[in-house]
Amino acid sequence: MTMEEGDGLRQRRPIRPHIITDETVAQESENRATYSGKIFRTIFTTLVISILFPTIAAFWLLESPIEPQSLSFHTPPLMTGVLEPNLKLRQAKRLNEGELVGPESLANIGDVLFTGTADGQILKIEDGKIHTIARLGTPPCGTREHEHTCGRPLGLRVSPNGTLYVADAYQGIFEVNPVTGAVKLLVSSKIPVEGKRMSFVNDLTVTSNGRKIYFTDSSSKWQRRDYPYLVMEGTDDGRLLEYDTLTKEVKVLMGGLRFANGVQLSPAEDFVLVAETTMARIRRYYVSGLTKGGVDMFVENMPGFPDNIRLSSSGGYWVAMSAVRLNPGFSMMDFLSDKPWIKKNIFKLFSHDTVMQFVPRYSLVVELGEKGSYKRSFHDPNGEVVTYISEAHEHDGYLYMGSFRSPFICRLNLKDV
Repeated sequence: MTMEEGDGLRQRRPIRPHIITDETVAQESENRATYSGKIFRTIFTTLVISILFPTIAAFWLLESPIEPQSLSFHTPPLMTGVLEPNLKLRQAKRLNEGELVGPESLANIGDVLFTGTADGQILKIEDGKIHTIARLGTPPCGTREHEHTCGRPLGLRVSPNGTLYVADAYQGIFEVNPVTGAVKLLVSSKIPVEGKRMSFVNDLTVTSNGRKIYFTDSSSKWQRRDYPYLVMEGTDDGRLLEYDTLTKEVKVLMGGLRFANGVQLSPAEDFVLVAETTMARIRRYYVSGLTKGGVDMFVENMPGFPDNIRLSSSGGYWVAMSAVRLNPGFSMMDFLSDKPWIKKNIFKLFSHDTVMQFVPRYSLVVELGEKGSYKRSFHDPNGEVVTYISEAHEHDGYLYMGSFRSPFICRLNLKDV
C-alpha cells in the first residue's frame, strides 16, 4: 500500500446513521409550517392588494358632490341652568299622527291651524280634521326626485288681510286664500335677484301692515332636497331678502349667510332675526331707526342648530333646534367642522338618508328673551314623543311644534311645564 493510498484511507469518515427522533419530526414540521405560512401570507397579501387597491383607487377617483369649507366653532354651552336636560317635551301630545308628513311651519287664524306638508299641500286643521285647501306643485309627490316639481311649502304666515303667505322651497313666495284655495305667485324663484338665483327659499315674516315680506334663501347652489350637502359643505351663499308688496321689488338685505333659515320680526318691527343654521347662531338685521341697515349678533354658539324662530307671548322668541350640540356629549357637526377632507368623502360612501341616521333624535326647543338670553328650554332626549322639530308656534297657551319629516304635529300645554 502506497502512502497515497494510506492517506486516502485516513481521510475517509464513517457514515453516521440519520437518527429520526420526535424532536426531528417536530422541527421539520415546524419548518414546513413556517414555509407554508410564508407562502400563504404572500398569496393572501397579494390577493388582498389585488382586490383592495383597485377599490381604494376607484374610491379616491370618485368625485365628491361637495367642496367643504373648514369651519370654526366654540365649545358648545354647558347644558346647565335653564338649559339643563329635562323631559318636558314628553308631555306633548301628537296630533293627526299618520295623516300628514313634514308639517314644517304652522300658523293659525282663530283656532284653525294651517300648515304645509312634504307632498306640496297647504292644509287646514279644524276641530281635529284635516282639509286640503291648496297644492303648490304638481304630482307625483313623496320622493326626493319629485320634490322639486311637487313643491315643498316651508315658512307660513298669516297676512294682515287674512290670507296666507307661503315660502315654497322651489317656487318662491305665494299668497294663498284660506277659504277659496286660490293661489297667487308673488315672487318667483326663476327670476334671479342681484345676479343670483334662489334655489332654496325657506322662511318668511311679514310686517303688521303687510307692506314688507322678509324672507330667506338658504342657498343659490343647493336645493332643499340636498340640504345635507349644504350643511356639510358649509356654503356661505345664503341671503336675507325683502319683498315690497306695493312696488313688487325684491332686494338683498344680507348675504354671505351659511344656511339662512328661520326669520322673525321683532315685536317693535325694528329688526329681523335670521337663523344661520350651519353656524349655530342667530344674526340681527335692523330694518328701521338710526341703526337701519346695521347687522349684529343676537345670540351665538347655541346648544343646537336653529331652524325657525317665532314670537313668544312673553315678548321673546321660540327657537326650534333641528339638531343638538350636547355638552357634555358629542356633536358630529362640531367634530367634523374643521375636517373638510372627512366631510368630502362622507357622501362618496353614504346616501342622504344614511347620513341622517347619524343625527341624534334629541329634541330641543329654547325660549330666548328679548335681548337673546336663554329663559327656558324643553327637551325630549331620544325623541320619544317629539322628533325632528322645525318650529315652535305658540297659540292660546299651547306650543304647537312642526317637523321637517315627522308624520304628526305636537302640542304642549305650557301650563304643564
